Amino acid sequence: MLFSNISFFIISTAVNMRRDKTIVYGKNTILLLTILFLLGYSSYYMNLLDKGISLYGGLLYTSAISHYFQLFILLLAFSIAGITAFYPRDVAVKEYISIYKTIFFRFIYKSIILNKMGEQFKIIEYSLLFLFVIIGTLFLISSSDLVTIFISLELQSYGLYLISSVYRNSESATAGGLMYFLLGGLSSCFILLATGLLYANSGCTNLDSIYVINNISNNIEQDIKIWYDSFYIAMSLLIMSVGFLFKVSAAPFHFWSPDVYDAIPTIVTAFVAIIAKISIFILLLELVHYSSKSNLDFTWVISLLISSLLSLIIGTVLGLSQTRIKRLFAYSTISHVGFILLGLSINTIESIQAFIFYLIQYSLSNLNAFILLLSIGYLLYFYFYNKQGEFKDLEEKNYSPIQYINQLKGYFNLNPILAISLSITLFSFVGVPPLLGFFGKQMILSAALDSGYIFMSLIAIITSVIGACYYLVIIKVIYFYKPDYKLNSEYDNYLTGYIIPYNAKKKIDYDRLYEINPELTEKTDDIKEIKFNFENIVLSSYLAITISILTNIILLFILMPNELLTLSTNLTLVLFN
Repeated sequence: MLFSNISFFIISTAVNMRRDKTIVYGKNTILLLTILFLLGYSSYYMNLLDKGISLYGGLLYTSAISHYFQLFILLLAFSIAGITAFYPRDVAVKEYISIYKTIFFRFIYKSIILNKMGEQFKIIEYSLLFLFVIIGTLFLISSSDLVTIFISLELQSYGLYLISSVYRNSESATAGGLMYFLLGGLSSCFILLATGLLYANSGCTNLDSIYVINNISNNIEQDIKIWYDSFYIAMSLLIMSVGFLFKVSAAPFHFWSPDVYDAIPTIVTAFVAIIAKISIFILLLELVHYSSKSNLDFTWVISLLISSLLSLIIGTVLGLSQTRIKRLFAYSTISHVGFILLGLSINTIESIQAFIFYLIQYSLSNLNAFILLLSIGYLLYFYFYNKQGEFKDLEEKNYSPIQYINQLKGYFNLNPILAISLSITLFSFVGVPPLLGFFGKQMILSAALDSGYIFMSLIAIITSVIGACYYLVIIKVIYFYKPDYKLNSEYDNYLTGYIIPYNAKKKIDYDRLYEINPELTEKTDDIKEIKFNFENIVLSSYLAITISILTNIILLFILMPNELLTLSTNLTLVLFN
């Protein structure tokens, strides 16, 4: 994966004369992720026939669950990579939207509309760092040894630290990346300490061996039991769980995530909030399933249940007072992590099925929310925002355009389609039927009640109702206020385009010509001038298609539920077989 992409980068740099190499690199990344997905999908059936396959002497282990979630991560990575692989805006005029015109004509307009020299198109390292994180994530899901777990986790984490602060001209991004690095390093210390304790107690690093020792330690002779006591293993895994809970921003180790989410660019926040969590949850699933069975009254999984309770309460209560939208999303994530940990800690067939389903649906909903947040900001690029009685440009409008909830005031009047899509996603977070999020919460609560976790179910229901308040605040701001924006009249001079046939007799560098002389002193009959307005400036096809697909999955899941439900059921049965 890395060698292929580096080769693509070298070739692209050699043959590409354009300034915006990030676009080319992003498309190379998408191409490579597509090839990897097709290769992985072609061998998917192999893991459904067996419990799994051990690789490299037990360092890695691929099973049905790890293979499926690797494919799922590649799909999410494909969607996130496309944000920086295409220009976010395009111009659509009725004179140029036919298939014939698209094939045989070119539509030229001022590049300032696309903002080709924006900061996000100058970061050429982004795609390579992106792939380092993906590789660490894929390895972590398949890790079957303590050494592999730590190396894969750090490979994923280092890429995330760098990619968080890669926008060097943003002071907040640099501060957020540094905070993420320091606190992420602290969580790695807990994992490394637990790794050392597990090795000191058991004499091995392979997870299979540790599972065997844990299961037989209560049945061996008393004089040997002191060396292999499941209590020691449980305590070591408890310390390790603290490090993992840091990484997934579960309470009470959540304090870094609101600050980091808010500080780093929204383009990166979507990556950090989704990809980094899935691999750790799948690893925790394996640890919980194979090591939670013991004859002791104490089990390390109780820490996940306590963290679930605190996450539900803290994520809901503290989210009520937020005015910055990414901080609100951070507390929303903490609350949803509480639901995921609840399903994980119960460890029954029904709860693991609910855990897998919830993890998938929340990743899709969260991805849609962040892409919508970016898209709304991209379409507000040409507007002034009324802040404290004065109309000003959006802050960091290239990569973190929407920062406050109040910036969404009256957005339904500016773009009803995006406003409705965001509303559907937020209602899915709340758990309003018949949206996708409702079925996830219903499955988790059903599994908890069946296992006797009545108090936890009650807390989850109450926090869901209270948490609906801060989502409804966003809905109210979008629909029941007038917009606080006015168009920047400076861009009026750039709303002219030209339709040119590809077979024009005179070969001219038209892009350069129109940048220098919009009046086209060398006009010919082949060139048609088009005047357009701000309503013709639309989202790029990639963003529009991605939002449409994700929103329709959330909205129309009730019409086609079998595929996802059957998938989560089959993966669970393979695990429990």
